[in-house]
Amino acid sequence: MSGGVDSSVTAALLLEQGYEVVGSHMKLVHLTMGGTDHGCCGPNARRDAEFVASQLGIDFHIHDVSERFEETVIDDFFAEHAAGRTPNPCARCNEHIKFGEFMKVADDLGCDAVATGHYARKELRDDGWHLLKAADAAKDQSYVLHMLGQGQLARAMFPLGGMTKDQTRREARRFGFLEIAAKRDSQEVCFIPDDDHVGFIEEFVPKMVREGEMVNASGSVVGTHSGAFRYTVGQRRGLGISTGKPNYVLEIDQGANRVIVGPQELLSRKGLVADRLAWVAAEPPSGPFEAEARIRYKGEDAAAVIEVHGDTARVEFRVPQRAVAPGQSVVFYRGEEVLGGGRIVEAV
Repeated sequence: MSGGVDSSVTAALLLEQGYEVVGSHMKLVHLTMGGTDHGCCGPNARRDAEFVASQLGIDFHIHDVSERFEETVIDDFFAEHAAGRTPNPCARCNEHIKFGEFMKVADDLGCDAVATGHYARKELRDDGWHLLKAADAAKDQSYVLHMLGQGQLARAMFPLGGMTKDQTRREARRFGFLEIAAKRDSQEVCFIPDDDHVGFIEEFVPKMVREGEMVNASGSVVGTHSGAFRYTVGQRRGLGISTGKPNYVLEIDQGANRVIVGPQELLSRKGLVADRLAWVAAEPPSGPFEAEARIRYKGEDAAAVIEVHGDTARVEFRVPQRAVAPGQSVVFYRGEEVLGGGRIVEAV
């Protein structure tokens, strides 16, 4: 329970349906910019979660998983930026914390299942569990759950998967959580105040602040930068250069500490290579297979051919895709069903 409307309604719905519910709040971070606690595990969030639990009359526990969170999510966030990639910490957290470490917490509490406020659905068929997109396409979070396998899906519950966000807010008001029902959705990474990625890295990894060249696609220097971590593929704003026409980040060469920029038409890529593969059914479909691939959280599904070679996959788009950013997740779908996904390591 984060203190937000989604997890609060999730707990209330399950209790109403007759489940024995235990509320758990995870303390995730101890790295705080300027010494200020923040995010979905700060004092305000903890207070709201405890209030909801008390209103529902359920047991409430706080679990400090900050050490594991730092090892698996924050350290990876820094390492990905240091390698010139744009990390996806939400997917990393779901894999290692919410459906990893937290499953151990559920075991310790004697709980059969872990319920979350994610907007996604699951379905049991003859061949096992299937992960599906949410009914509300605008809130679908299946993209950041692509790493869930059979064991995790068997114990996961997504009570909001068939609802819209407006319905969730109405349910919160029905349960009497008026202030929580009015809370705005967070669009930020939970451990970074005000979504200030640059400031967070500057404070905790100052060695990454180093001047380098900004070059065009031909290799000519068109400007300088003070840290390649400040940029991501596809970025246009804040480049600090003027060449008489719009420029976008095409590539980040962390080894040479260079940021390559160019016109929009050079952003399109025919495919990508991915690693850190995970499959809902434990194994990928056999041989090269066709599916839809999504390369960013709010992106469109693009028809593609995927060929798996051990721990990596090569994806070829039917139509070239714009701004394929290494470090982000690529997730494979067939219609509303999630097949699996991985981390983009190279655009080709």
